[in-house]
Formats: sequence, C-alpha cells, structure tokens
Amino acid sequence: MKLIKIFILMAIVTFSAKVTTAQELKFGHINIQKLVAELPEKKAADAQLQAEANKLQDQLKVMSQDLDTKYKTYLTQRDSLPDLIRATKEKEIQDLDTRIRQYNQMAQQTLSQKEQQLLQPIMQKVQNAINEVGQEQGLIYIFDISTQVVLYHSDQSIDCEPLIKAKLGIQ
Repeated sequence: MKLIKIFILMAIVTFSAKVTTAQELKFGHINIQKLVAELPEKKAADAQLQAEANKLQDQLKVMSQDLDTKYKTYLTQRDSLPDLIRATKEKEIQDLDTRIRQYNQMAQQTLSQKEQQLLQPIMQKVQNAINEVGQEQGLIYIFDISTQVVLYHSDQSIDCEPLIKAKLGIQ
C-alpha cells in the first residue's frame, strides 16, 4: 500500500512538472519603428519620397508665384479697369487660388500613397522576419513596444531585435 502511494505521489510530481513545463510561456518584444528606421531600404524609400516631395513643392512654388504676380498686377490696375475686365481678373485669380489648393491636396494624397507603396514591401519583409524568429524561438507573442500598447514587459521577455536584425542582414 505504501508502495502504491509512493508510486502515485511520484506520478503526480512527474505529471505536474510536465504540465508546468508545457505551461511555460515565452514572450518577445521589439521596437519596430527603430528597426525599420535602421533598414537601408527605409532610408532609400525616404530619399525617394523626399525627391518626389521636392518636385511637387517646386511646382506649387511656381503656381504660387504666378498667383502672386497676377494678384499684384491686378491690385495696381484695379482702379483703372472696366467692371467687366476687373470681374474677369478677380475670377481668374480666384480660380488660380482654387487650383493651387486642389493641387496641394492632391500632392499630399500622392505623397501619402507613394509612402504606402514604398513602405509596404519593407513592412512585409520585417513581418516575415518577426514570424520566423517567433517560430524559431518558440514564442507565443512578440509585442511591438514602439506603439506603447504594452504597458509592461519583464526581463524574461526576449528582446527579439538582434535576432530579427540578423534575419534581415543588418547590424
């Protein structure tokens, strides 16, 4: 009887040790914004986006100078112009101002779309590396600490940045 009790006790201890091991959860964390900023692809995308923004800004500057010139000319001639010509000039200036505003909005939309287009493959590459590291390390979750959604992480949480950087081939 004592032998059976000892056997049962040992079985319980062995089983509970396996359950505890099975319940050991592994978590990781990474600062994705910092990681992405260090990627050469991100730096190249930023340079390409800046070049596009400069082109759009140059065109906007030309349009604004044209508006300014027409407005100053109109102000100097306003009193001497017949009503019909004055109204036509005012309408022309208002239309040009409206076009500049529309152009500015379209330029912002274009830049936003271009940024999405350039960042999408970069973010996919990072996500793939995160997935691989998570699987290799047996992690349940990898949290992005750059979003500050994770309010606390202990020292037991694995910093995945060096592992993901290695996957991406950056130092």
